Amino acid sequence: MAARVSRATEKGTPQPGGRELRSQGRQTMAKLLDAGIQVLQTRGYHAARVDDIVRIAKVSHGTFYLYFANKEDLFRALAVQCADEMTELAKSLGQVDPGPAGVDDLSRWIARFIACYRKYGVVIRAWMEDQVSTRELSRLGIKTFNAVVSALVNRIEEARPGDHHQAEVSAAALLAMLERFTYFVTSRNLAFDDEAMVDTLAVLIHRGFFAAKPAAAA
Repeated sequence: MAARVSRATEKGTPQPGGRELRSQGRQTMAKLLDAGIQVLQTRGYHAARVDDIVRIAKVSHGTFYLYFANKEDLFRALAVQCADEMTELAKSLGQVDPGPAGVDDLSRWIARFIACYRKYGVVIRAWMEDQVSTRELSRLGIKTFNAVVSALVNRIEEARPGDHHQAEVSAAALLAMLERFTYFVTSRNLAFDDEAMVDTLAVLIHRGFFAAKPAAAA
């Protein structure tokens, strides 16, 4: 059976042969993508096999190749979905109040970031650790992280105006800290309470990046 390379729609949903998927096709696609995430998480990108993916998805090899040309094609579809969700996440963070309301807003945003990381951690790590196999995926990763950093720069500048360069460095540091912390927690299955973890991160990030600077001593 000839393989049909998946193509991404404007919203990042791959379509076999460029055709719109029917309901059953979307369900099959979702099963394959979910299985792909499980395999990538347990075996890693290089050791993952199509055999593992179809076994977990409980579909035939022929069904897999109706939607994807190979495992790299499936990873590309996951990367597009991850990029879409991360970009939307970046846009969703509004102005961060220097008071308690800002902490609450950050808590909600951080909870969404952690949920996204738990779903797409294998993709994010591949970007962060430069494991992707094509320039296309590398550019997509850079574009995605730039979108998140840009949104954080805007929010930091609103809270602490006056130094654009410092805001850029602060935004990059914030994202790196949040990504590495989430990787550390999720990769080791640490028994941290989610609510306590999110609340603690929100307070630390708020104090370090968004709370009003103390007045200079006379």
